[in-house]
Amino acid sequence: MSSQPLIAGRYQLEDRLGAGGMSTVFLATDAVLERSVAVKLLAEHLAEDADFVARFRREALSAARLQHPNIVQVFDSGRDPESQRHYIVMEYVDGPSCADLLREHKMLAIDWTVHLLRDACHGLDYAHRAGVVHRDVKPGNLLVNRETNTTKLADFGIAKAAEHTRITQVGAVLGTAAYLSPEQARGEEAGPASDLYSLGVCAYQFLTGRLPHEYSSLTELALKQQQDPVQPVTALRPDVPPELDEAVRLCLEREPGSRYRSALELGQALEAGLHGESTDATRQLALSDTDATRALAATEMTSSTRAMPRTSYAASPPAAQRAHAPTTAPPARSEGRDDARGSRRRQTTSYVALLLVLAAVGAVAIVLLASNASNPPVRAPDANDVEQQLDELRDFIRENAR
Repeated sequence: MSSQPLIAGRYQLEDRLGAGGMSTVFLATDAVLERSVAVKLLAEHLAEDADFVARFRREALSAARLQHPNIVQVFDSGRDPESQRHYIVMEYVDGPSCADLLREHKMLAIDWTVHLLRDACHGLDYAHRAGVVHRDVKPGNLLVNRETNTTKLADFGIAKAAEHTRITQVGAVLGTAAYLSPEQARGEEAGPASDLYSLGVCAYQFLTGRLPHEYSSLTELALKQQQDPVQPVTALRPDVPPELDEAVRLCLEREPGSRYRSALELGQALEAGLHGESTDATRQLALSDTDATRALAATEMTSSTRAMPRTSYAASPPAAQRAHAPTTAPPARSEGRDDARGSRRRQTTSYVALLLVLAAVGAVAIVLLASNASNPPVRAPDANDVEQQLDELRDFIRENAR
């Protein structure tokens, strides 16, 4: 539209493609090279933050160095002398974002999902090897070229530039927080494994039409990431191969070291999972995850906890048995893995409850010394229900304190 300004004396703005709290994106024509481009104009109030501007320039420069078929190319950036608006000029991708696809279809076809994610993995692997972490992988930043069906990652580095600005701490965070890794939610530095977690959330949403953790506040999301197991993809969509389900949920592990070592490994695992197969990386992560769960349980079994009724978690098959398990029987392996994940993620909650139980046991011992010997003994609490243990101990104390 002719009424739109000319940015930097070169980019004629046309249609608005989208807007957010940080920027507005326009389709534009590069008058010099006579080609369509996307121009992102940053919000005016961000120009007042000198630290942000400095970070933005550094990150825009890093992003401009990334040249890969699965990454949106950054062509130019600067500050328009007329409007004083900071801008980024990028490759224009003629096609929808994955967020658009989700709004239209709710869920995506399984093979289409793997195709989209595999392309994204190639882009991330290239960027990670160049020392650049995206930090904001989400469906809105996965663009699909309508002509070539190629997925391209957009907005590299912008999230890092915004990390310490007030807008990211107070503004529209709730909608995109679901894609942040647990370590990012804890305020730790994001690394390549953080991008893999975010891509895993995208994969889960593409396949099931919902997020791994539903939440109404950032606090609730953080608690669920730390404590709640992720419901299997196959429970929500049975036609998904269990091997693909496992590959997706390995991305959603709480600890970065429990995820794939690289985006390339993840892409290979997703491709294999689509065909009902598991890669060596998937099998090794699954085994190490189970072994780590057993080691943690053994470490926490102190002399005081051995005196208590032991909480019983469903055990996964031994490592040797898992190593020889046929790949044609994934449901049993998936169930064992669900139990292992659930037990590990319940340990934080159970540990707090265990401290309460120990305190209650001390009180019970004192009461027993003063109680009538004719009182019937309390039955052993159900070891699988910490709440029931606490309720029965409280009842016992009340009866013997009369």
